[in-house]
Amino acid sequence: MSSTRQQKVAKLIQKEMSDIFLRDKRSVLGNAFISIVEVKMSPDLSLAKIYLSMMLASDKNKVLQILTDHKKEFRKLLGDKVGKQLRIVPEIAFFIDEVEERAQRLDDLINNLHIPPAES
Repeated sequence: MSSTRQQKVAKLIQKEMSDIFLRDKRSVLGNAFISIVEVKMSPDLSLAKIYLSMMLASDKNKVLQILTDHKKEFRKLLGDKVGKQLRIVPEIAFFIDEVEERAQRLDDLINNLHIPPAES
């Protein structure tokens, strides 16, 4: 379980990174609509694990690689936004959140089940 401080920093980073994705980095991300599902902070607040949902992205791994390649730029922009609130700007790591895809697969499985009608 994470501490209150970890949760507050995670929310701050989620808000600011969402803003960066929306405003500052459209050129890098193309037409991929990326939303931040969750941010998990390490206990010492030195690492932010950012879980992403990617809509309109045909190749999610390619988008993830682009984000990883531009990680330093994202961290710099994040530092510009949260530098006054945090002593140390955390390292960032991006991950694809697969909860949505798993839920879609389960929905598809349930919808495709053939259940014979009950006999009376």
